[in-house]
Amino acid sequence: MEDLNAEEREIVKIVRDFVDKKVKPTVREIEHANTYPESYIETMKEIGIFGLAIDEPWGPGRVSTPCYVLVTEELARGWMSLAGAMGGHTVVAKLIQDFGTQEQKDRYLPRMATGEVRATMALTEPGGGSDLQAMRTAAREGEGGYVVNGSKTWISNARRSTLIALLCKTDPAATPAHKGISILLVDKEQLDGHDMGGSDTGGGLTVSRDLPKLGYKGVESCELVFEDLHVDAGQVLGGVEGQGFSQMMRGLEVGRLQVASRALGVGRAALEDALQYSQERESFGKPIWKHQQIGALLAGMVTKLTAARQLTLHAARVYDSGARADMEAGMAKLLASETGMEIALDAVRIHGGYGYSTEFDAERYFRDAPLMIVGEGTNEIQRNVIAAQLVKRNTVAP
Repeated sequence: MEDLNAEEREIVKIVRDFVDKKVKPTVREIEHANTYPESYIETMKEIGIFGLAIDEPWGPGRVSTPCYVLVTEELARGWMSLAGAMGGHTVVAKLIQDFGTQEQKDRYLPRMATGEVRATMALTEPGGGSDLQAMRTAAREGEGGYVVNGSKTWISNARRSTLIALLCKTDPAATPAHKGISILLVDKEQLDGHDMGGSDTGGGLTVSRDLPKLGYKGVESCELVFEDLHVDAGQVLGGVEGQGFSQMMRGLEVGRLQVASRALGVGRAALEDALQYSQERESFGKPIWKHQQIGALLAGMVTKLTAARQLTLHAARVYDSGARADMEAGMAKLLASETGMEIALDAVRIHGGYGYSTEFDAERYFRDAPLMIVGEGTNEIQRNVIAAQLVKRNTVAP
């Protein structure tokens, strides 16, 4: 917390209190029922979670990225899905604030800051995975704007978001391919049948099925289908075609820090539960933490979690410096997500048979943790990014 000023420390405390008093006591039932956490989301709006990335005059003023990391960790400590409910929204807010036209900022940011308008990103395509430059979703010029055709998948908050930052090709023939990629701000309120008429279909956009998931319950992940969807010309992020790939790569630095922070929260929750259980549970006449193997697990868990948090905060500081941070964000996401998975498994080990029971939260952490390994670019992709940037920054002269 030494990176934070007094106001930011208070923000983190408010979120921690929300998690401890409102989320922790009730989340198990909501998660097992796979119920959308409406009351939690409303409280998150009230305490300003959705405006953390938005500066004045549109919002309360963006917090530092280290503060954002720690807030995300607190939310994920209560329930990883809550961090997911604000993750893509925050990235889109930063994209609009950093790259949007004045009109785009004035139209969307004030309502995004309050959570009245929620936003999501649409990047991944069926069969495309992390290869964004190979996308097939395309927007051809039409009367007064663009006509979009294609599909996206694994889109979080797809039904409840008003605004979709759609990554698509506006010039499929461009060479190299990334020069033909743009971000279109697809506003559901502008489609035929305001708010899509409650039917999940309107104006050429269909929010298709909810994808079944091992974890990450409560928050929907959907398929989107675009069929001759008309988008106004003024909805190109920044007003200029061909900038979308570089814009989104900068946005994904924040996205990967957010996923790393989610992993920290899941790992911390698993460690806290394991630590409490190991002091209360006795075997052979003593608390189980005093047994060498359990003590060794706890020592490894806290050491790895602390290291992952420090790397994530380091990456957050690099991002705030204005320097390119894809290598640092990739390293943070890689280490934190692998660490979160390891700690979740160790928590199950410490709980023994109870770790496999739905009456304890250890099994939920174990189901939620894998998402961070594959989300926002798989860890295999992260290793490629890290290696490429490492060589670029340390090129050996011929």
